[in-house]
Amino acid sequence: MVTLYSSPSTHSYGAVASYSNSFIGLYNYHHNKQIAVSSILSRKFGSLQINQKPFWNAVRMQDGAVAIPPSKIENETPLKKLKNGSSPVAPPKEQKDTIDFDGNKAKSTVSITVVGASGDLAKKKIFPALFALYYEDCLPEHFTIFGYARSKMTDVELRNMVSKTLTCRIDKRENCGEKMEQFLERCFYHSGQYDSQDNFAELDKKLKEHEAGRFSNRLFYLSIPPNIFINAVRCASLSASSAHGWTRVIVEKPFGRDSESSAALTRSLKQYLNEDQIFRIDHYLGKELVENLSVLRFSNLIFEPLWSRQYIRNVQFIFSEDFGTEGRGGYFDHYGIIRDIMQNHLLQILALFAMETPVSLDAEDIRNEKVKVLRSMRPLQLDDVIIGQYKCHTKGDVTYPGYTDDKTVPKDSLTPTFAAAALFIDNARWDGVPFLMKAGKALHTRSAEIRVQFRHVPGNLYNKNFGSDLDQATNELVIRVQPNEAIYLKINNKVPGLGMRLDCSNLNLLYSARYSKEIPDAYERLLLDAIEGERRLFIRSDELDAAWSLFTPVLNELEDKKIVPEYYPYGSRGPIGAHYLAARYKVRWGDLV
Repeated sequence: MVTLYSSPSTHSYGAVASYSNSFIGLYNYHHNKQIAVSSILSRKFGSLQINQKPFWNAVRMQDGAVAIPPSKIENETPLKKLKNGSSPVAPPKEQKDTIDFDGNKAKSTVSITVVGASGDLAKKKIFPALFALYYEDCLPEHFTIFGYARSKMTDVELRNMVSKTLTCRIDKRENCGEKMEQFLERCFYHSGQYDSQDNFAELDKKLKEHEAGRFSNRLFYLSIPPNIFINAVRCASLSASSAHGWTRVIVEKPFGRDSESSAALTRSLKQYLNEDQIFRIDHYLGKELVENLSVLRFSNLIFEPLWSRQYIRNVQFIFSEDFGTEGRGGYFDHYGIIRDIMQNHLLQILALFAMETPVSLDAEDIRNEKVKVLRSMRPLQLDDVIIGQYKCHTKGDVTYPGYTDDKTVPKDSLTPTFAAAALFIDNARWDGVPFLMKAGKALHTRSAEIRVQFRHVPGNLYNKNFGSDLDQATNELVIRVQPNEAIYLKINNKVPGLGMRLDCSNLNLLYSARYSKEIPDAYERLLLDAIEGERRLFIRSDELDAAWSLFTPVLNELEDKKIVPEYYPYGSRGPIGAHYLAARYKVRWGDLV
């Protein structure tokens, strides 16, 4: 197979194909004589770099032409050309080296920099996830982890801080302590400002020392507030990106507050990065049961025929927490429950649930189908939204504070801590099916689940056995994302005995009972995917635009009209209005039955 690698001024592969007939005879006669072929191509196209391999993979077309499959070239550059004309992109020779090195993993290394290493997210989630990957031998042979933050800290102090959050929860093998020591030896720290190119240049020097001349790839995890994303990306890009390998940046939510701010953030990021270098992380997409959605649907014949308006009456996405803001109200009050949970976590799950069968499992094919779903949805209307805010409540001898009792929250705040919404997808598969979302803090339980309620059986012979409440006889598929991960199907069943008494029973797949292996944390899966360049579970920019276009109008209306939320007691099931919203579409919330 002939592989062409050329500079931007070189003729395209399409031009090569147009000349294929002119040397087809030569190929048939001299298919092992690469020099002759190379000579002809050189005369046709000028200077080309041609791998000296015969046309083993060339395919003869019906018209007699030969189609030459192009080699797969890694074209992910460390940086885009900046608007001011400066170009930190590696020159062609360095990009060619990328191809040469790519096949020799023994000479490569991955440097992972956690920007904001002293924060809670880094300590509680990112470092433990990286250790779990190391423990399971999922990280490359050569890797280094650097913490970067403004706090003054030594390598030893970082290791002491990180060690307090690491656990041997994976399988508690005897070598866990040893593995932990080995992992900590690969953790280092560099103190610097997030907007200082000089500080990132110093980080670059340290990274190069640890890379020790190996072919380097670099991953930056931005565990920092969104208002300093761009400064950190600019400095990391200009001063600390890889000279030869890939450079990738993981960006934590929130991705803006509305369509305008999200688009501005995307434009700013793309001044320094290509789209395929940006990994927008939504950790809920890394949950085991969310990733299992496509497997459940597309690999089981019993579900795919039922996955439409013909059999499904409604779909519910329910998220509840049994605690309030508890000192984090300053962040939460700026965003609220709709932006924090519904616009990203629940909407992403909805898109995965409702999408058409993708062409393949390739990341772009899956994300294309998700975008189609989002673009088919009606913008959310104010009449289809219920908002609430929890108030203080005394239960027994314990008094639970209200949202505005949090010292970090303004006393007159109208920010919703609960929201319920009805959304609709205007396409052939889902037309008329209500997709209900419900999310809230300080509720009676902690859970996240998907509930698929099927239509009533027409002409059901056994309706009299259930009385007037037909919902008792409704089949329901429940996917419990957390806690106690499970999939179960509610079916009608005869109770053993001489009489005809029916019961609603569960066909239950409880993961803890079926699988002895502990389910990995979502951050483990997503970090591994980012290192391997798998983008399937990360959000693309057009996906983000479509998601914000659904919610931005109603968010603006809620704030402009200063809609007062319905108050509900801490630890309750939420506002009464959520039940009226569901009843309007002849639906009952599945978690209340």
